[in-house]
Amino acid sequence: MAFESKIKTIEWVDNYSRMVDQTVIPYEYKFVNITDGEKMFNAIRDMIVRGAPAIGIAGAHGVVLFAQEGVNKFDNREKFVNWLIEKAEYMKTSRPTAVNLMWACQKQIDVIKASTSDIKGIVDELKENAIKLENEDIEINKKIGDYGAEVVPKGATILTHCNAGALATVGYGTALGVVRSAYAKDNTVQVFADETRPRQQGARITTFELAMDGIPVTLITDGMCSYFMKKGMIDMVVVGADRIAANGDTANKIGTYTVAIAAKYHNIPFYIAAPLSTIDTSIATGEEIVIEERSREEVTHINGKIICSDKVNVINPGFDVTPHELIAGIITEKGILRPDYNKSIAEAFKAV
Repeated sequence: MAFESKIKTIEWVDNYSRMVDQTVIPYEYKFVNITDGEKMFNAIRDMIVRGAPAIGIAGAHGVVLFAQEGVNKFDNREKFVNWLIEKAEYMKTSRPTAVNLMWACQKQIDVIKASTSDIKGIVDELKENAIKLENEDIEINKKIGDYGAEVVPKGATILTHCNAGALATVGYGTALGVVRSAYAKDNTVQVFADETRPRQQGARITTFELAMDGIPVTLITDGMCSYFMKKGMIDMVVVGADRIAANGDTANKIGTYTVAIAAKYHNIPFYIAAPLSTIDTSIATGEEIVIEERSREEVTHINGKIICSDKVNVINPGFDVTPHELIAGIITEKGILRPDYNKSIAEAFKAV
């Protein structure tokens, strides 16, 4: 039986999107209601909602919100459709790296283009599709968790980087979905969580949600992973992904590549856990993945206070790309994909 997390990150309620405000965790655990398309664009951009699968659903919700606004703007169906497709394309640009956002918005564009309904009917169809995608996300994550649990040794200590848990998805999680499914079978499993500078998603969010669900977690700084690997205290690494190329190269939160190199040196298996929607078969390698550059203040400030000279230069890429050679397996809802990834990824998509 799957572990039941207490967390649901985002859901459609009546005529708005309700989501956990992740910018205030762990100080507060509160929900915000997003009531129009532009507010959703900003919520994604400003990381009120974050995590590749979660922002995908947020994007799908955002298209519905724009559609609801369009009901009062247009009485001509053709003009409404053209405007709404433009808004859906615009929603895709709220963040550049996570492909789930583009994937979910495109799913909504496909609904718009295929519909034969009137304006109100299109809105209803978009809402129905957004809720469908939302519900599917949790089921997909549970499948990922169950497949991943098969490769977790008894009593394992699992290192993770950033947050790929319930709060990065609709619920349950990808990397932490593996943890939850493994813990359901063996409650001696535990997690080491990298703090994940500069936004500290591991410290703020991963530890928060695991503690909420009663799963043992130890917080370490990003620079400590190789120390614990050398001491034999890490059995495996499981992280999420924001975009995976056709050859298995994987973009994830900055610092993931470093963890993968350390894991390879210490002969520790390094796994990616992600739905097939995170795999972008339109790009051959990770060299084609657009890496988001974020603000200098994320690096120079903690809790609003500057921690360095205000004259220092800052470069702040939000993600890095782990080469496929360092990845032992990609855990998906269709099973664990293994090298050669060009072949196993292509076969996974044929089976969809």
